[in-house]
Amino acid sequence: MRMEIIRRVIDEAYYILETEKTIRAIAFTQNVSKSTVHKDLHERLKEIDKDIFISVDKILQEHLDVRHIRGGESTKQKYLNLKGN
Repeated sequence: MRMEIIRRVIDEAYYILETEKTIRAIAFTQNVSKSTVHKDLHERLKEIDKDIFISVDKILQEHLDVRHIRGGESTKQKYLNLKGN
């Protein structure tokens, strides 16, 4: 694996550990696609550092667990805003 990829993966991992942002937010700040971030954090990070991978995976699992709640809240706010106008 090229050194620039390893650095990017580590940067993404530390960013998610510090901020607990979503894959979409990480992709935006790192200027890469969501698919790249997903592959970095699920496949490449496991090869680079297993301990960091375990911590990152816990955060990503939490995001999956609350995804339906975030989506529902977003939809609720959308329609409340439409109703108010």
